[in-house]
Amino acid sequence: SFWSEAEERYVAYFRTFTEPDRLRSISRATSEDFREWSEPVAMTPNRPGEHLYTNQTHPYFRAPHIYVALPTRFAPDRGDSTDVLFMSTRAGSTEYDRSFKEAFIRPGLDPERWGNRSNYTALNVVPTGPEEMSIYHRSGHRYVLRTDGFISINAGIEEGELLTKRLRFSGEALQINFSSSAVGSVRAEILDAEGAPINGYSLADCDPAVGDAIEHTMSWNGSNNLSGVAGEPVRLRFVMEEADLYSMRFAP
Repeated sequence: SFWSEAEERYVAYFRTFTEPDRLRSISRATSEDFREWSEPVAMTPNRPGEHLYTNQTHPYFRAPHIYVALPTRFAPDRGDSTDVLFMSTRAGSTEYDRSFKEAFIRPGLDPERWGNRSNYTALNVVPTGPEEMSIYHRSGHRYVLRTDGFISINAGIEEGELLTKRLRFSGEALQINFSSSAVGSVRAEILDAEGAPINGYSLADCDPAVGDAIEHTMSWNGSNNLSGVAGEPVRLRFVMEEADLYSMRFAP
């Protein structure tokens, strides 16, 4: 349980059981005073036959309206072995996003980690440096990721593209968390509501992002000022080569 800045109330995620198959699952409740709680709402993120322990749902420190969950998946037909999953949800939502259904942390080489209920994380993910975040394991191990490094959009040697949904933003600059090879890059263009490149923000105008940075400010013809298109319905088109795009945000 935690105080949610985004919801302005306490939120709790706790274990319940599905019916009639009695799978260990997750429900959610809220409270304004931590005494009286709403009726639990079943999130039911389980896949068929899947037990989920210790959900560890908590606001992500870089974006508190996004909650990250690292539940333990319990396999009773495999000697009660466990691994750790990655899920997310948003403030106020009663569903988890399970876009990535496979294990996030596998048991690994140590035979003891394949024992009964051997894989649990401590309280979610915490920042442990300007460019890293850590997940602590009951075994005493610490798993280290780059900041925002849960997942990425990846492009290999062949050029790849990402087109966002239509959005409106506030702010004056587009910042990306990315990594490229020495010959790779990330470029972006801003499209209007009809899908046409906005003058001055086309792919040809974009200054390619090359390198590795947690907060790189994109620019077009040397300028990073987006105030002229802020508040308008737009889409972003990223074109990448030998690069990973971990996150993006609009900054003041």
